Amino acid sequence: MNKGDLIESVANQSGLTKADAARAVDAVLDAITGSLMQGNKVTLPGFGTFSTSKRAARSGRNPSTGATIKIKAKTIAKFKPGSKLTEAVN
Repeated sequence: MNKGDLIESVANQSGLTKADAARAVDAVLDAITGSLMQGNKVTLPGFGTFSTSKRAARSGRNPSTGATIKIKAKTIAKFKPGSKLTEAVN
């Protein structure tokens, strides 16, 4: 499923037009992104939790040349599925 499929599914299940569903999906994604950018967690009970984690700088290897490279520290987004989502997928 891609974003277009998600928008269509939201429109069909909610009775919204595709344009309204697109705005709703974009608003949800923007809210989650904004919260993560501020370092906050987003918890959707039964579905899961979005959070951030810091990765330390480290050394790595270029697979084609074998040369050692430095990988910068960065913040990554994480998702931990909730119990209802886990049960539904199994």
